[in-house]
Amino acid sequence: MTEFIREILDTISRNRSRSLLTGFGIFWGIFILVCLIGSTHGLKELLQNNFSNFATNSAMVWSRPTTNIYKGFQKGRVWQMNNSDVARLRNNIPELDVVTPMLSGGSKLAVNGENNYTANVSGTTEEYQKVCTPEMRYGRHLNVMDIKQGRKVCVIGRQVYENLFPEGGDPLGKSVRIDSTYYSVVGVDFNPGNFSIGGRTDESILIPVSVMQRVYNLGNEVHLIAMTAKDGIKMGMLTSRIRQTIASRHLISPEDEQAISVFNTEVLFGILDSLFRGVTFLSWLVGIGTLLAGAIGVSNIMMVTVKERTVEIGIRRAIGATPRMILTQIICESILLTAVAGMMGILLAVSVLQMVELANTENGVASAHFQVDFWTAIIATLLLCLLGGLAGMAPALRAMAIKPVDAMRDE
Repeated sequence: MTEFIREILDTISRNRSRSLLTGFGIFWGIFILVCLIGSTHGLKELLQNNFSNFATNSAMVWSRPTTNIYKGFQKGRVWQMNNSDVARLRNNIPELDVVTPMLSGGSKLAVNGENNYTANVSGTTEEYQKVCTPEMRYGRHLNVMDIKQGRKVCVIGRQVYENLFPEGGDPLGKSVRIDSTYYSVVGVDFNPGNFSIGGRTDESILIPVSVMQRVYNLGNEVHLIAMTAKDGIKMGMLTSRIRQTIASRHLISPEDEQAISVFNTEVLFGILDSLFRGVTFLSWLVGIGTLLAGAIGVSNIMMVTVKERTVEIGIRRAIGATPRMILTQIICESILLTAVAGMMGILLAVSVLQMVELANTENGVASAHFQVDFWTAIIATLLLCLLGGLAGMAPALRAMAIKPVDAMRDE
């Protein structure tokens, strides 16, 4: 066995330039394949991080002008949801787990001493944290007593905290002025997600919905209702009932989907999953296509090598080498060249992906992992060996068919 391996290595060494050319196609193909798979994994994780704290079985409903004539009302009628709609949804649809009203105050200037920051101000209840899970760095989220007693308190996002309190430290109990009203900070949310109702979480300020209704003279008006379904219940099954419950109260056609807009996050997450399944399939398709092109190149160059070694193979046949030995040597040469070139391609691709991951690292924590997993690397290695064997099959069969007499005649 040792002599056999030494002979293969000696043959490859004597044909060094061709060996390099043979391995380049495989090297490039596996490099592209691993980079595509790792990049797809990293991009998917980056995108998922934007929704990491948001409930996947949630939905939002808001009002828009009607588009249908219904019960004597002309289309284009402007209407608004209110607190009673929240209660009706809770009572009429028991499959809903959380139903929380939301008010959007838009972008407002928040001031703390000489520091200020334009933040997205929203009014909500304590249940909102079940829709968008907070990551509290300081203090707490809004609670039931804040809503019932109408306390002028607020929960601020990371960017708001860093701009209003640049010196850092615990901001709890300190006041933040929004318009002409002062709010006491009860919590700082460091939620890294970029997807939330009313704007980015780190640029938001949450205040009790009851306070916002009173301060801005909104009565019992509600701009949006966020909800989640109970475990095992798909939100898509409840969409029509949600519309009917709200439509019956405001004399709106239940079929008027424009007037009662329902955004189901299950659809969004489903689209993302389908998208990245397609991207992953495309990555494998492109990578394998490139590898096949490299394997064809390996086969062609090995065929030329076999032709140039006709005399050598003929002499070996004449001194007792069997066709099986010739076949095994050529195929092993092909597999070895393919495996070495492939491993080098994998190492370079992993290095490149590691640099990309380091570029997306903040405070020592990577925002996404751009590496391929262990089993992907194993599958890629096995695929390389398989392609190497297939690429060497045709040259090996040609070498096996060489007769000693014909080889001597060529000499």
